[in-house]
Amino acid sequence: MIIETRLKELNIELPEAAAPVASYVPVVLQDRIAYVSGQLPFVDGELIAGRLGQNVSLEQGQAAARACGLMILAQLKAAGIDLDRVEKVVKLGAFVSSTSDYFDQPKIANGASDLMYEVFGDAGRHARAAVGVPVLPLGAAVEVDAIIAVRSA
Repeated sequence: MIIETRLKELNIELPEAAAPVASYVPVVLQDRIAYVSGQLPFVDGELIAGRLGQNVSLEQGQAAARACGLMILAQLKAAGIDLDRVEKVVKLGAFVSSTSDYFDQPKIANGASDLMYEVFGDAGRHARAAVGVPVLPLGAAVEVDAIIAVRSA
């Protein structure tokens, strides 16, 4: 219950885990590694949509990436993985819907990265990719996937 307590201290309430939008599962646990499918930024059931460099600000993009990070945590819990079992956030992949002249994808991805550090401390420090893409599912502004090492139950 350490991480649950930490979430309460940070005033973080996890969203309900979103259902997949296509033919995949949200989380696959294999050999103590949780592979979390790309998560979209839903806040209070509403998708943060648009493109960075066009109609989404840096701050909105960072909030979208944070929302994706929260959904990653929610998906882990929905898959029956107690967040106290998270040994290490190994890698995040951030996909940022952006114009061809937008170059702040790493700053956007910090929304998810900073969340992982806030929640898990040093175990939340991770490798990362942050790439710009022309479009994401459902018109989302950001999508984030994760690879997370999990302790045995």
